[in-house]
This record gives sequence, structure tokens and C-alpha cells, in this order.
Amino acid sequence: MKAIVYEKYGLPEVLQLKEVDRPTPKDNEILIRVYATTVTLYDCWARSCTAPPGLGLMSRLASGIKEPKQPILGTELAGEIEVVGKDVKRFKKGDQVFGSIAMSLGAYAEYICLSEDRALALKPDNMTYEEAAAVPQGALTALYFLRKVNIQSGQKILIFGASGGVGGFAVQFAKYFGAEVTGVCSTKKIDYVKSLGADKVIDYTQEDFTKNGETYDVIFDTVGKSSVSRSKKSLKKKGYYLFTTFGLPKLLQILWLNLTSRKKAIIGLLEERTEDLIFIKELIETGKIKSIIDRSFPMDKASEAHDYVEKGLKKGHVVLIVKQSNNTIH
Repeated sequence: MKAIVYEKYGLPEVLQLKEVDRPTPKDNEILIRVYATTVTLYDCWARSCTAPPGLGLMSRLASGIKEPKQPILGTELAGEIEVVGKDVKRFKKGDQVFGSIAMSLGAYAEYICLSEDRALALKPDNMTYEEAAAVPQGALTALYFLRKVNIQSGQKILIFGASGGVGGFAVQFAKYFGAEVTGVCSTKKIDYVKSLGADKVIDYTQEDFTKNGETYDVIFDTVGKSSVSRSKKSLKKKGYYLFTTFGLPKLLQILWLNLTSRKKAIIGLLEERTEDLIFIKELIETGKIKSIIDRSFPMDKASEAHDYVEKGLKKGHVVLIVKQSNNTIH
């Protein structure tokens, strides 16, 4: 089968289209024919072995000291099941599915084997494979953190990085749960964030939200670039500060905030649950949540897709088309 492989860390050019062995499913696994995957910042970090400040050694130990342990990137996918292991109960051959494989990677390939207990579900009926592939990681992450603080009607939330993969879904979920949403993004992405339902949008190149006098029940930093010391002034007395990514210096600031204030910061590893993905699927099918694709690239243009994402140009999601399909919405 064909796969995008990287055998050394480096710039996007290290990504190569190669022939590799097609995997064989175990008794509790399914073999998925991948139609689409995405290019996320995590893929770019893994490819270049880049890590947030202070976490470089940990990242290298996890990914591989001299070369990548997992040479195939890709954290989420949509595709069709071709083979079902004899012990599999949830799925059958021919099912169209979507899901997240997170840091285990492997979706930049024509086929992948996954255990049926992974975060997988039937693809939303009203989405193409490309649209569905752009859902799992961002949506699951946003939902997980918003549920941590029980976001609800009447609350005010500020979402930093509202135009990104996690941020875009955070805007939509926060609105679904009834909160008043302020998104923070760059000038070129203001209209996009408004289209997701944000009540207000702040252009961080023109305005510092920590200086406008507004306070929020929740500040959700989806990109790890807000200032803890300044942002805490914009939190209400019992407000929450959410982080999906952070370096060691910021981690120390977060711990200090939790020790010295009634305001609390929440970090942690995402717990990907199948029931959450099914909930997301239902919201998509009723028109409450959508994925927005900025650009799609064919499989052999993976390096170009990585370059586009790394430059911070994307609004929403960048999709890598592994296999073209004309029969994607049932």
C-alpha cells in the first residue's frame, strides 16, 4: 500500500510517498481503507520533533532519539471498513467510519488497523469523508475541556486561537451550550470566526483582550500563546483557564496560579471516548456542529500541506485526500 513516510526529522520535504506493507487486522481489530486524513500542528511538531519550551527531551524520548519510531503521521481519519476481525462486535465490513488515533499516529496511509475500542464511530450521514476526517481530534478536544468546566448558558467564554482546529469547535460547542463567546484570532480570520457563531471577535494584532476591562467565566487557550500573568486579570473570581498545549515555563505559571488563587487552570491529556464521538456525530447530523475545510491536498502533496499549516495560514482544517471517492454521503 502507499503511505506518506518520514524516516528522519526535518522540514516538510522529509515526507515521502512510498510503498509499505499493508497491515493485517488481529481478531479484535478492523482494517480501514482510509479515504481522508488531516494535517494538524501536532503532525508538524512530530515531523520536525519540535516541542513546547522545556519539553524537548521528553518529546525526543517519546518520538524516537535518532529517528521516528512511528514513520507514518496522521491523527484522525475517515474511511471504509474492509476487513473485520472475528471478535469485533461494533462494526461490520462496509461501514463508513471516522475517528481519532491521536498520538499513536498512522493515518497517512491507504490502510490502517485499529482496535474496535478506539475512538471510532459511523461517519455522519451528511458529511463527506473529507469533512468527517476534519472532525474527531479538534471536536473531541474542545468538548472534553468545555465539559471539564461545565460550560453553560449565561456564562462568558473567551477562546484564544478561535480559528484553529480545536478553537473552531470550541466556539461551536460553547454556543451550543448557551455561552456568550468571544473569539480571538488574526485580522484575516475574523470573518471565519464570526461564521462559526462567535458573538464577538477580537483581532489580537490590534487589541489586547487583557486590557479591555472585560472579564470571563472561562478563558480557553487552544494554542498556548496567551499570557498567564496578564490573562488571569480577565478571569472572574472563580473563573477557569483552560490549556490544550503548554511548555514548561507556562506549566510552572499554571501551577502557581492554582496554588495562589481561587481562579483555576485546567490542563491534562485528552481522554478520547467513543460515546463523545457519537454525541458529536449526532450534533453534526442535526446541523448543530460543522467542520470547515480550508484546503485539501492530494496525498502526494503532503509536504506542501505541512508547509501551509506550519506557516499559520489555515482557517479551520487542512485535509489530505488519500483516496478520491464519489460516494461519500449516504
